[in-house]
Amino acid sequence: MASKLVEWLTAFMLFASIWIAFVFDMVPIELDPRIKEVIVPLPVYLVIVFGCFSLATIGYRVATFNDCEEAAASLKKEVEEARKDLTRKGFKFT
Repeated sequence: MASKLVEWLTAFMLFASIWIAFVFDMVPIELDPRIKEVIVPLPVYLVIVFGCFSLATIGYRVATFNDCEEAAASLKKEVEEARKDLTRKGFKFT
């Protein structure tokens, strides 16, 4: 099973190979100059789209993040127990 890194690197290498072939006219296809004007800055456009998608995904995940009330209560209980134990051992809290 391939890791996500290998999948992303494979996709990147495939895209880069095709892009380089078209930009440096290694493909025996005659392209309209208007299409060439779109192909040349395509990696920059894709990085911008990827950044926007990433920000939207992070924003959505933050907005829909669920609070775990049980875990918070358990953690507070453990902190209080640790504080009592440390107080018994001579640690002073300010």
